[in-house]
Amino acid sequence: MQLNSYIDHTILKPEATEEDIKRICQEAKQYNFKAVCINPCFVQLASELLFGTDVQVCTVIGFPLGANHGQTKVYETTHAISDGADEIDMVINIGDVKNKNFEKVEREIEEILVECKKNQKLLKVIFEVCLLSNEEIVKLCEICKELQVDFVKTSTGFSTGGASAEVVKLMKNTVGSNVGVKASGGVRSKEDALQMIEAGATRIGASSGVKIMQGETSKESY
Repeated sequence: MQLNSYIDHTILKPEATEEDIKRICQEAKQYNFKAVCINPCFVQLASELLFGTDVQVCTVIGFPLGANHGQTKVYETTHAISDGADEIDMVINIGDVKNKNFEKVEREIEEILVECKKNQKLLKVIFEVCLLSNEEIVKLCEICKELQVDFVKTSTGFSTGGASAEVVKLMKNTVGSNVGVKASGGVRSKEDALQMIEAGATRIGASSGVKIMQGETSKESY
């Protein structure tokens, strides 16, 4: 197993600068990570820095709360793709889940998925599992499986908790083999990453990618 190929090397903190983006892109090239995951304002820069490499450019939509208007998320998606994004990580509207308005949740995901498929880009759907019940997580996984999204993702890393092996296993068991699971939030060491992969994760979102590869433990929150 090539652990580096699982990692989305991530920097989503609000105070990130262009120098930070240049650094993580260089690290991503050095370790041949699967992707860098950055805020939308840096997509064009990262796309230029990673041109000609195998590292994908991933960005976040409706981040971190998921409470944007659905059409705002669609616009964010199309703009990010035009800037050079290869992968889209969108946050669901958690309030709609709590209201049991799953038809609206599904419609929003589908509208963004259409834009991604039209442009041959990957879509990952962020749940924020720390705010959801197991029943809600399963329901969302079933929706995503039916829509044939590319990945379901545990967390933004900006709420009250992140990924756990138990919830990753629940998600993987529900979506099956045709949908990936991205574990993010609190994956700070090689041991953490391997535990998530053993539970069924097929992608790891972490700002600690270098520390993970070096066998060290990071103090980063994401």
